[in-house]
Amino acid sequence: MKWSIHQLHQLQAKGLAIEETVDVSDLKQIDKLIRDISPIRVEGRADIGATKFTFHLTIEGTMVLPCSRTLVDVSYPFTIQTTETFFLNDYDVNPDEDTHLVQGDSIDLLPIVKELVLLEIPLQIFAEQPAEGGAPQAGVGWEVITEEQPKEKIDPRLAGLAKFFEQKEE
Repeated sequence: MKWSIHQLHQLQAKGLAIEETVDVSDLKQIDKLIRDISPIRVEGRADIGATKFTFHLTIEGTMVLPCSRTLVDVSYPFTIQTTETFFLNDYDVNPDEDTHLVQGDSIDLLPIVKELVLLEIPLQIFAEQPAEGGAPQAGVGWEVITEEQPKEKIDPRLAGLAKFFEQKEE
């Protein structure tokens, strides 16, 4: 995923299509939350100009992260759509957009792909089903509830009070 400026200028007339699979397993050492990550699929195209190179990319993959509640492994598929623009001149670079200044005589998309994958890690992720070996889902006097479960359990200490209001209405 690295091209020299000379190579890109040669492809200016016919364009550049990108279809690559990239191994980014070194992200596990950068962010310890990533327990495993599949090879990343990068697809897209490049618009090549005299002083501007625009890459339209779709980045897809799956990473394994710990559940925020139980710490069991959760498979997290992701798809990232991005447009990255590289300029040869520093006065064209806008820091508010996804623009970059070409360093040296080549463009390397791999560090940008890695950065985008790291930014895709959610703050919290939850396992769909409680797994064996995870945190307990119930205990003495408590249980984990979901939004689908009814919450209308009447406290036994107040059951007599509920009967009092039923008798008064009749």
